[in-house]
Amino acid sequence: MAITDKQLIADLQAGIFKPVYLLTGEENYYIDVVSDFFENHVVDESMRDFDQTVVYGRDTSMAAVISDAKRYPMMSPVHLVIVKEAQDIDTKQWEQLATYLDHPSEKGVIVFCYRHKKLDKRTAAYKAIDKKGCVYESPKVWDNQVPRWIADQVKAHGFTISEKATYLISESLGADLGKIANELSKLYPLLQSGETITEQLIEEQIGISKDYNVFELQKAIGRRDPVMCNRIVNYFAANPKKNPIQLILPILYGYFLKIMFYHQLENKSDAAKVLGCAPSFVQDYAVAASNYKLGKLATCIGYLYETDLRSKGVRNSGSVTDGELLKELIFKVIH
Repeated sequence: MAITDKQLIADLQAGIFKPVYLLTGEENYYIDVVSDFFENHVVDESMRDFDQTVVYGRDTSMAAVISDAKRYPMMSPVHLVIVKEAQDIDTKQWEQLATYLDHPSEKGVIVFCYRHKKLDKRTAAYKAIDKKGCVYESPKVWDNQVPRWIADQVKAHGFTISEKATYLISESLGADLGKIANELSKLYPLLQSGETITEQLIEEQIGISKDYNVFELQKAIGRRDPVMCNRIVNYFAANPKKNPIQLILPILYGYFLKIMFYHQLENKSDAAKVLGCAPSFVQDYAVAASNYKLGKLATCIGYLYETDLRSKGVRNSGSVTDGELLKELIFKVIH
């Protein structure tokens, strides 16, 4: 059975240590959560200069990592070695780890933070880690799971969040869990236990307008409301740093895909689950589907692709700003 981040941290709190940990997977946020716990809670702060080593894969070798792990701790339960960006260690060197794990140090703990790709499970190193240590695979959180993830995070901190505020954060920040967690952390100190995070608080403290944001732009596009679309796009154009086009385009792409999914649902009662939205928002997709047939949606995705290329300097004649590109895109979409 795969171990969760909470189970792994609970073991560490109980003083249960493995000689080696491989933190890997598609979601960097959870790798950071576990790695940060190792770095900040295993070795007492006063002893970290002696009993804790933090290195980066590109700046070290497996031989050096193993050598550090063999050092006996001065006053800590273990000598901790954290290897960040461990995927940068040369592949051939990992075989040395397999040999070391035949007889690992009883007081050494190595933590490999292996990002963006996975260590080949067929290698002797992976098999040795799996047998003698712990492999933690960070679970991928998909776009349609982010709203629930936000609500769960807020609840875990002792607060609640309004439905609209949840989707406002999700649609504005995408699936970057680290960024979302960081923004939410700004709100917790401002609340009493059990209080609710509102759109107003998000606007005041995070800077996401409750009226002029990607979430509201999607709704205006779905209704084919040119007045509201123009208001929001003009706001984006006037605040390009807070509303970069390269963040907006993929969100709109996902929005059009969801409308396509809604069109093809045989049982519309499954819409909330399939689209990853609250049941109260399904009506917005129903309205959008009535305004955009499948052919028009395909055309809109083509507009997005063209705008993306132009925003990157391809097929962009003259000095057209991102704001102007966005205005042109939305005009084509709703007409």
